[in-house]
Amino acid sequence: MTELAKKRPEFRNINAFKDLTTYRLPPAGWVSILHRASGVIMFLLLPFIIWMFDTSLSSEISFGKFKSAFNAGLGFVPGWFIKLVALALIWAYLHHFIAGMRHLWMDVSHDAVNKDFGKTSAIFTLVVSIALALVLGAKLFGLY
Repeated sequence: MTELAKKRPEFRNINAFKDLTTYRLPPAGWVSILHRASGVIMFLLLPFIIWMFDTSLSSEISFGKFKSAFNAGLGFVPGWFIKLVALALIWAYLHHFIAGMRHLWMDVSHDAVNKDFGKTSAIFTLVVSIALALVLGAKLFGLY
């Protein structure tokens, strides 16, 4: 065995309980994970989106039921919960769209992509998607 083989570090599998709690994910990693999570949320809430679209456009009576579902609830589901689901859908769409635009920009401008750009664009994506979701959530819950 040579000297070089003795000095090389030994990598083992990580322990999920010990290592994952101390690992600090960079902002670009958070954006990547949340981009996937927002896609899953939009896919899983597709029946809710279709219900909202159908109910809001079918007739004036169905639009009245649509509005009352957000105010009074629908069956055993309270109205605030339906608003929270709609807010999750709003955030998922906004985050997925902004993160997708970030990825498209990085694909178009290969020369401008570096570690600093990745960090600043990831922070921009997180801040803008959360801020827009809060503004639209305030409108959804009737704060303005």
